[in-house]
Amino acid sequence: MPAPLMHIETNAELPQEADVVVIGGGVVGVFTAYYLARRGVKVALVEKGRIAAEQSSRNWGWCRQQNRDARELPMATKSLDLWENVARETGEDTGFRRCGLLYLSQNETEIAGWAKWRDFARTVGVTTHMLSAEEASERGRATGRRWKGGVFSPSDGTANPERAVPVTARGIIAAGGTVHQNCAARGVELSAGRVSGVVTEKGTIRTKTVVMAGGAWASSFVHQLGFRFPQAAVRASILAVAPGAEGLPDALHTAEVSMTKRGQGGYTLAISGRARVDPTPQQLRFSREFVPMFARRWRSLAPGGLEGWKNGHETLKKWSLDAVTPMEKNRILDPKPDQGQIDLTYSRARELLPDLRNTPIAHAWAGYIDSTPDGVPAIGELETIPGFILAAGFSGHGFGIGPGAGHMIADVITGQEPIVDPKPYRPERLNGSAWGKVADF
Repeated sequence: MPAPLMHIETNAELPQEADVVVIGGGVVGVFTAYYLARRGVKVALVEKGRIAAEQSSRNWGWCRQQNRDARELPMATKSLDLWENVARETGEDTGFRRCGLLYLSQNETEIAGWAKWRDFARTVGVTTHMLSAEEASERGRATGRRWKGGVFSPSDGTANPERAVPVTARGIIAAGGTVHQNCAARGVELSAGRVSGVVTEKGTIRTKTVVMAGGAWASSFVHQLGFRFPQAAVRASILAVAPGAEGLPDALHTAEVSMTKRGQGGYTLAISGRARVDPTPQQLRFSREFVPMFARRWRSLAPGGLEGWKNGHETLKKWSLDAVTPMEKNRILDPKPDQGQIDLTYSRARELLPDLRNTPIAHAWAGYIDSTPDGVPAIGELETIPGFILAAGFSGHGFGIGPGAGHMIADVITGQEPIVDPKPYRPERLNGSAWGKVADF
């Protein structure tokens, strides 16, 4: 079933031209269009289904700096400030709160890794507190267990995936931009080798700049333009329990299960990193690039079925701009949750946190988390297609860093000083000799 999601009304009439067209109504596309519209740029956002209906409403809701890759950390830090600003700018609540994130562990190696990251974070002005066994056990008293140690990141927080992106999309319209749901982008028109328009199922929008923020669909889309973007998605399953439990942390991670308090008082529950790998043509094509990542995660990944192949988001087929495309055949990726994982997550959560034993499951869903080989997003103008900006492969981190990514993209488009250095995210890095390498802080 889909994750809970707020519905919004958007623009019906498609503009004939725009300064910028953003493809994809997830967190990255919406924040890109939001910051462009607030600067007076004529921007149109097109979404094949509903705003935030895929991974942007199916995630944990965490907005964190803790344990970020060094390349992502500046964007994560900036994003926290931007999350705070959105409610004031739009007059609507995204559910963002700096509630702090709590990590508890019985594994000394894991605790040592957190301490190493803490030492690195100090060098860039990020505060995170290592917890002794006594401190961890006190903060985790709701578990009734004694812990060997932990981490508390006080300036990190959570936002509400059910409403955060939809209310920001309304901010685009309020600022003068347009948002179009149930309007799939079929492809891009080029003139003299550079972008000249975006072809949608409802007509063509003339433009010189397009941002492709299509999440798990991005690689198959740029494949139509001859660009090779290594991307693979895994299917993660999550559940939410009804309100009723009291005295639990707002956001907690353990090796057994992780939880986040929802806006209505219930909790989202998941097992970190646990997912199914559904084979697809695209995944097979890029299998060599993803061997290092899958090898590191082999304990938490399991083979999936043919659902990913049938969904069409990772196809290698070319499609016509004047016929129905895979995006129109499958407007919202809504894969079946892994019932075994849902049962295991629920069982672990009730064992870890006794107060959850009387709270029934309210929702269960799955989503495709798209990744790059090095776990860092690809953001930037393609060298071979002037005017085409790729913003995808957020590797499960997109919700938290979406505001910073959108702001940076808007900075580059409007010629302003970027909020963070865009060079580490260049898409071309993934087709060079450095693929598969992960930064050690």
